[in-house]
Amino acid sequence: MRNLLDFLLRYNNFLIFTILEVVAFILIGNTHEYQQSTMWTSANRIVAGSNNMKASISEYLSLREDNLALIEENAKLQTQIMELKNLQEPANERKSEYVYSHLAWKYTPAKVIDISTNKQHNYLTINKGSRDGIEKDMGVISANGLVGIVSSVAEQYALVVPLIHTDISISSRIKSNGQIGGTQWNGRDYTTVNLTHISRHISVNVGDTIVSSGLTPVFPEGIPIGVVEKTTLKKTSDYHTTKVKLCTDYRSLKYVQVLHNKNKKHHDNIYYGMD
Repeated sequence: MRNLLDFLLRYNNFLIFTILEVVAFILIGNTHEYQQSTMWTSANRIVAGSNNMKASISEYLSLREDNLALIEENAKLQTQIMELKNLQEPANERKSEYVYSHLAWKYTPAKVIDISTNKQHNYLTINKGSRDGIEKDMGVISANGLVGIVSSVAEQYALVVPLIHTDISISSRIKSNGQIGGTQWNGRDYTTVNLTHISRHISVNVGDTIVSSGLTPVFPEGIPIGVVEKTTLKKTSDYHTTKVKLCTDYRSLKYVQVLHNKNKKHHDNIYYGMD
């Protein structure tokens, strides 16, 4: 109490001045419309600015959650699209009518938490594992195109072998003419792969789109792989030498989707003649 009295005695002049200033502003605001309007406008501007900044900060902080929600929703829609597409496809001699009509792909979204692009054997790690239904040999894609294949799985994480790995080859198809080949990395430029086993009598043009062939149970047909950037044909060679610019930019890759073929075993039976 004594300290409070000492403070009031020491700063009594300043306190009296402050109180009088506040009273003066209140009187001016209440008796003069212009001053009142100006004061309220200034106050509203400050409050509005504060609210706008608060909203902007809140919106920025929620972007990550919103982005993840959109990815989850996109995965659900992709799954539904593939189910409808497979139900609409007609059966043929090579495919059992029951199996083909019930083929379905499930899409599980995941985040890339680690990736390498400057090695001969590159890998990427995703934040989904066995507890999320991820299994070895599942295909992995991005919003832009094919990414790779799951090579090993832990409870919460999975390791993926991307296209930029010298030991992986993906069955591919030239979209314009349906010719099948393979895509394989040469171990140098992480943005390109080679299209192999395309015979010299087949037409290959710069700008042709290369997609997954659908001949394996890892990927559905038509997943974009890349676009032909350069192709040459030597007189002594039976095959084209073709460079393909990848659709997926691995150095900016943040989110992927893991593909689960619910009827993989039936798919194997159809293509490999197993009972």
